[in-house]
Amino acid sequence: MTPTLEMLAREQQELPLPRFDYEIAWQLGSAMREEAAAQALPVAITIAHGTELVMSVLMPGATPDNLSWAARKRAVAHRFHRSSLAIRLEAEKGGYDLNAVFALPAGDYVASGGAVPLMLQGGTLIGTAAVSGLPDVEDHAMVVRALRRVIAA
Repeated sequence: MTPTLEMLAREQQELPLPRFDYEIAWQLGSAMREEAAAQALPVAITIAHGTELVMSVLMPGATPDNLSWAARKRAVAHRFHRSSLAIRLEAEKGGYDLNAVFALPAGDYVASGGAVPLMLQGGTLIGTAAVSGLPDVEDHAMVVRALRRVIAA
């Protein structure tokens, strides 16, 4: 089931981090890697602080193309401070092409689920996390599960 824009807005309100540092980035990426390894999922997992990549994992069966997709999804989440899935759904609902409307190069931005902005409590964007290799709703869900796990720890 594809989440709705309302569901994604509520979800984002539930996911602020109390703090962010490279240990948190490692925990978040490790949580996604553990899930991917346990299920033999062929995904790329990336975590960025700002726009700088601080963790990147390519699981067996994934390809460097998945890293490119993850980067393009992270660029959308970073630019709009919302998940790339929410941006995809909004564009579909509005009947527009994200790249054309915002003059964004398709080689750098993609409206496809799988990237989530990493927000601090109070609303400051600190980075992004992304997964690529599964259907985009599943990529998104993997990031969210890992965020919930790290926040609960």
